[in-house]
Amino acid sequence: MKFGIIVFPGSNCDLDAYHLVSDILHKPAEYIRHDQESIGDCDVIILPGGFSYGDYLRSGSIARFSRVMPAVADFAAAGGLVLGICNGFQVLTEAGLLPGALIRNRHLQFRCEQVYLRVENTASPFTLSSRSGEILKIPIAHGDGSYYAPPETLQELEANSQILFRYVDQSGEVTESANPNGSLKNIAGVCNRAGNVAGLMPHPERAGELLLGSEDGLVIFKSMLRYLEKGGASANV
Repeated sequence: MKFGIIVFPGSNCDLDAYHLVSDILHKPAEYIRHDQESIGDCDVIILPGGFSYGDYLRSGSIARFSRVMPAVADFAAAGGLVLGICNGFQVLTEAGLLPGALIRNRHLQFRCEQVYLRVENTASPFTLSSRSGEILKIPIAHGDGSYYAPPETLQELEANSQILFRYVDQSGEVTESANPNGSLKNIAGVCNRAGNVAGLMPHPERAGELLLGSEDGLVIFKSMLRYLEKGGASANV
């Protein structure tokens, strides 16, 4: 099981993702440059956090035109697992691989802190190893992380169980004060209709060791591994 980590100009969490996969999970990982036209024989693709192309114009709006993105889109269309973290989530929405958009945080503040997430759907490839309603402690670091979608899209996300994570307080309650960026319905992460493409603003790759304050982020990566071990769909492009 090989993880491919896309590296855009301005990515700064690619090293964190590589460290978690290679040094903590002990799984093969490789960097894939933004100007490559193939993702090789990878089973999982990660779009990491950072400031791709300096976040000029709009976060993720230039990266979605990178030469590697058609291969990522083909991989996703064939059922391959794709995970976008923070800026990677923004890229996936800009590319149309995930619904909605990420806009400026409420109060226009860059937020860098630990937050709590509640798992809303345990049936996805990214949450298989979690418990229903499980609370995860995971850090955020973003300025454009407020999730927005029109009312009809929000209804579809609810109806299709595409909301994977919500911001909650430590007791698991959805509250306004627990929402760090103004995301509609406290949404922290979603998946596509097929369930094989997911994005979230918090950084699970920075929550893989107790030394860093939490290892709750491991559940997302272990879920993907479990999904593949059980014969989940994968594709090589």
